[in-house]
Amino acid sequence: MLDRPRPPAPDPRACLWGRDPLCCDGEAKKPVLLIVHQEHSCPGHVANWFAANGYPIDLRRPRYGDPLPDTLEHHVGAVIFGGPQSANDPDDYIRRETDWIAVPLSEAKPFLGICLGAQMLARHLGARVGFDADGFAEMGYYPLRPTEEGRKMCAWPSRVYQWHREGFELPSGASLLAQGERFPQQAFRYGPAAFAVQFHPEITQRLIFRWTTRAGHRLVLPGAGARDTHFAGHLEHGPDQRRWLDGFLSAWVGLGSNAGTDARA
Repeated sequence: MLDRPRPPAPDPRACLWGRDPLCCDGEAKKPVLLIVHQEHSCPGHVANWFAANGYPIDLRRPRYGDPLPDTLEHHVGAVIFGGPQSANDPDDYIRRETDWIAVPLSEAKPFLGICLGAQMLARHLGARVGFDADGFAEMGYYPLRPTEEGRKMCAWPSRVYQWHREGFELPSGASLLAQGERFPQQAFRYGPAAFAVQFHPEITQRLIFRWTTRAGHRLVLPGAGARDTHFAGHLEHGPDQRRWLDGFLSAWVGLGSNAGTDARA
């Protein structure tokens, strides 16, 4: 069963910085760079939002030899998604992706790291990435608590979808935006346009079915939710998470309009 269409977030341009990034003065919109880590990875609702709002999608898989651009001048921004890998893995493509994050940071271009992508950003900034001391995992919907800084930015969903065993420390110079119970660092901002979220706002019901089927053996890990709770949680909390994502992305793409000014600052 596919997710039903959700109503748009109420005035998403009022979220975050109050800009109107969806107006591009008649010019063609630049593509968004989406980086995934498996042969059949699906960017879910993130790709859906960009496609629905007229942004071309540049999907790349460095694990399978796809190069990463030397500049994001020709992209609206970049998103690095999750995967079964660890940011601590010695694989060449993991190191290349982690090092490549210097490009959006130096150019102050919009960057979003999701799960593994968030851990890559944290590691790039010198923070530790590792397992919970008691071996706990988060798989399913879990409570999210925004910080004061996060509440100033926008309204957050009360629960978000998780699928991870590792977490990250808060990098030096980053602003913590949201916290969790078992894994305290759930979202942070670094600089003018880089964001990291430990959870999976791109999740769809189809992706939940795929993950809980192909990797269902992981649901026996301590802290992981039973398979039926994933679907029940998605019915209850998925719409709020989706509305948050819509509002976040609509403001996030607007950060690229002043990239040069922000980088010099």
